[in-house]
Amino acid sequence: MSARENVLSKIRASMRVPSSDDKRREAVAARLENSPAGIIPGRAQLPKAGQVDLFCSMAEQFGATLARVSDYKAVAAEVTTYLRSHNLPAEIRMGADKRLKKAGWETEKNLEIRHGASDGGDLAGVSHAMAGIAETGTLALASGQDNPTTINFLPEHHIVVLKAGDIKGDMESVWAMLRKAQGKGEMPRAFNLITGPSRSGDIEQTILLGAHGPRALHVIVVD
Repeated sequence: MSARENVLSKIRASMRVPSSDDKRREAVAARLENSPAGIIPGRAQLPKAGQVDLFCSMAEQFGATLARVSDYKAVAAEVTTYLRSHNLPAEIRMGADKRLKKAGWETEKNLEIRHGASDGGDLAGVSHAMAGIAETGTLALASGQDNPTTINFLPEHHIVVLKAGDIKGDMESVWAMLRKAQGKGEMPRAFNLITGPSRSGDIEQTILLGAHGPRALHVIVVD
């Protein structure tokens, strides 16, 4: 018996499980195949309008700022308004998301748009979320060329565009949405769940914004 097998046998003995893992493998395979949903909180089981309102309320509760616009053509103007209100240069970084391409950037003549992944030198980045989770005010962002993960973490200000129709009541619905979009058993390289700006209370239990990512999160909900 190898050292590895010896260690694993002792773990099995302490857990009082049989030496054969066949049944456990079958149980895991069945769970992966059937994708059973967890418990759905009552607060998430709302009509669509209620889910959107709850998302907005929870996002603001966790420190994000929020704006709602009527269509994608109004996104660029809202981005410019945000930059001006925070005394930021008229510069943003964003990926190749098709929805962002129709966001009315041609109306903002003084706005410089850089494309591709961030190298850490950008003050503001713009992403498009795959979904929002109403019960916690959480944004779900899938990695890729459309929305590089570096934009989620490196700029000090993260501006995220979210379609109201993509707001779900609970996290289980977002996983189902991801499986439908990617195909069962497939995942993007990274899938980030973001609730509010980056913060940490590790040092003397004092909240510090921007500890591990953006110090500010601005959400633009497109109705």
